[in-house]
Amino acid sequence: NFEDYLVQLPGVSAGGSGPGQNTIYIRGVASTTPNLTTAGVAGLAPNVALYLDEQPLAQPGRNLDVYAADLNRVEVLSGPQGTLFGASSQAGTVRLITNKPDHGEFYGKVKAGFASTKSGDTSNNAELVLNVPVSDALAVRGVLYRDDKGGYIDNVLGTRSAESSARFRSAGTVRANGVPVGASRAGFQAGADLSQVTFIEANNADLVEKNFNDTLYTGGRVAVSYDINEDWNILVAHGSQDLDSDGVFFSDPDLDELEIQTFEDNKLEDSYNNTNWTLKGMLKELELVYTGAYTERETSQKVDYSDYLFVGQYLPYYICDYFVSYPGSAPDGLPVGTCQAPNLFVDSTTDTEVTTHEIRLSGNVGEKVQFTTGAFYSDTELAERNDFNYAGSVNVRTWYTEFTDPTWRGFAPNYPYPTGYSSDPGPFPDGVIFRNDVLRTDEQFGVFGEVTFDLTDQWALTFGGRYYDIEVDFEGSANSSFYNASPTDLDSFGTDISDLYNGDGVFTDNNSTFDVYSTHPVYDINTYDGDDPFILNALRAPDKAEASGSIFKFSATWRPTDDLLFYGTLSEGFRPGLLNRPGGKTNADGTFTVPFELGTDDVTNYELGWKTDLAGGQVRFNGSAFFVEIESLQTTIFDPSITNLFFSDNAADAEVKGLEGDLTIAPDAMPGLIVSAAFSLLDTEITKVITPTDDVQKGDSLAFAPEFQANLSARYEWDMFDGMTAHVMPHMSHSDESYSDIIRINRDKIESWTMYGITAGLTADSWTAEAYVDNITDERAELSRSFVYDVQRVSYARPRTMGLRVSFNF
Repeated sequence: NFEDYLVQLPGVSAGGSGPGQNTIYIRGVASTTPNLTTAGVAGLAPNVALYLDEQPLAQPGRNLDVYAADLNRVEVLSGPQGTLFGASSQAGTVRLITNKPDHGEFYGKVKAGFASTKSGDTSNNAELVLNVPVSDALAVRGVLYRDDKGGYIDNVLGTRSAESSARFRSAGTVRANGVPVGASRAGFQAGADLSQVTFIEANNADLVEKNFNDTLYTGGRVAVSYDINEDWNILVAHGSQDLDSDGVFFSDPDLDELEIQTFEDNKLEDSYNNTNWTLKGMLKELELVYTGAYTERETSQKVDYSDYLFVGQYLPYYICDYFVSYPGSAPDGLPVGTCQAPNLFVDSTTDTEVTTHEIRLSGNVGEKVQFTTGAFYSDTELAERNDFNYAGSVNVRTWYTEFTDPTWRGFAPNYPYPTGYSSDPGPFPDGVIFRNDVLRTDEQFGVFGEVTFDLTDQWALTFGGRYYDIEVDFEGSANSSFYNASPTDLDSFGTDISDLYNGDGVFTDNNSTFDVYSTHPVYDINTYDGDDPFILNALRAPDKAEASGSIFKFSATWRPTDDLLFYGTLSEGFRPGLLNRPGGKTNADGTFTVPFELGTDDVTNYELGWKTDLAGGQVRFNGSAFFVEIESLQTTIFDPSITNLFFSDNAADAEVKGLEGDLTIAPDAMPGLIVSAAFSLLDTEITKVITPTDDVQKGDSLAFAPEFQANLSARYEWDMFDGMTAHVMPHMSHSDESYSDIIRINRDKIESWTMYGITAGLTADSWTAEAYVDNITDERAELSRSFVYDVQRVSYARPRTMGLRVSFNF
């Protein structure tokens, strides 16, 4: 799966945690990782494209976790690939290339494996591949797989109460990441006398379980290749996969190793169906390729949200009696009452549909000019609903009524849901305090081309370009169950996104009153004569986030001999923006207003590289040195001092300096030996701060950007008796420390690590048997960290794992 090949790719890193929940980064061009529970509604567009063969499948925060069955190879194309691969390839492209139907012969393979993880559960997998040439013109290839991966994280006994809420945290308190709480972010009730408050503890005794993060992949893929005639072929493939996962894939470093305390069940069901088709043929001397795909993906997930306690200033208001949070009317002016247990969870469902079409035409003009040109279109619809459930809220007493009064529960039947998109007419279920119910639509169109001029036998110039036109639209709402029950959402504690971004220039302002039955003034941009910046900004809210323009690529290559090639490249890349749910919200001192529309961020890449075959083909050494300028780097921010919603901003300018390479040695003096190595050196820096909140600081490094990464392996094969071949392959991977974010309050250090492994086996004519040990030293290799809720959560590589795998060919 994704994690298995991630650690083998220097220059490639990832944010997020767990199957189907990762974001890929290349060359350190990263700022933050989308929060899982808001990835669809607030997640940045990926800046690394993930392709399955010819089709892009990248999504915000939830890259499709395609199980690596019957793959031919994994390609990593570093640096901007936008001229040929589009918007999401700003920093690079990762391609999973499948094996295609073979028209030549009938054959198949059966694979099975078993593994044991230290202090974890066992794992097992099976895979069947079958290739059938039905006729000279028709061939079919299919694969079925099942992989049951045992867990290794323990959910251990723990308790917590609302007394730990950020609402009661004083300025100057030093967070676990070393950043103190600033004065503007001090708790609303810092230092309050809580002696008259009864705090009920959340207790996870019923959920204690060893190795609770097990995962099951099941799926298959079938491809049909048909030769229409000598010049034309059509390939149609369909793949389906179900991913079921329990638990979480991170732990708390303050507990014992690989331990966490969660207070609600964590479950994920992630299924996709993908159909794609490719038509290839010749139009006289030109090759035409048309490819299209349709992918439908559904996820259903329950996420423990209890960590929100440590950052949520408003949380006690929802689970504590009124006079705890607002003691001014209490008899002695001190907080008094009961705070319910902070058992919080999110029910999250997503339904994604992606349709893509691309047509390419390539060929030669004479003997000196080669070209590729084409057009691309994609349409993505992501429907996401997240219900934030605070179970204790149903027992809270307000100052005059029980919270269970249906008129308090958001969109009760007698108060219509806001106009626009909604997946559920309401009312909110008991305990649901906040709901994101959003339809996000991304539509992209591009025209691209590259042309190469062979100036001489040694020199060639390549020019490339792409015109793009992208629209990102939001419909729906992000609302709490307090005070938003009227036909017109008042933006008191949420946002009627459909109303805010409908482009009519009309804004409803609640004038800071909480009386939902009052009539509120309606302003028009043409008649409003006030100077309230919030109203002015809202009146200018766009209909869609739009981006159009052109990017270019220039490359020169010099081939002094058949074994040496040197090149220089200037290339550009971009990433589209999006709309912010809390557009127009302003912090207390009025120094920052959340933008309604996030602009593109753009990169310019300068690169010098080489590809060499040396020592008569015994040594291959490829590499490049590069310098990347980043303008208006996008990032996602969670800052309750501004708004209680995640939002995005163009936070900074930055630069990346780097050197990367890969080396392969196959010495004639030792037939059967192949030594492979790869490395990445990065120096990343924020050069200019744009967001005026002091959360991003000049001179800081970018996120997920280790200064040094490397791997090394040596595979040796030798002949054995009865025609069998033996092999052994030790390997090593290393990554320096890095950081999880560019936002100081959410930034945490990811520690360096080195992992070792070894594989050994026998191969005969019809079978292979192989034993392996991964992570021999049982290193706690930190693949990712999160500090978004002011607590450290660390995602580790799987502990030491020993296994056996066999395959039979027929």
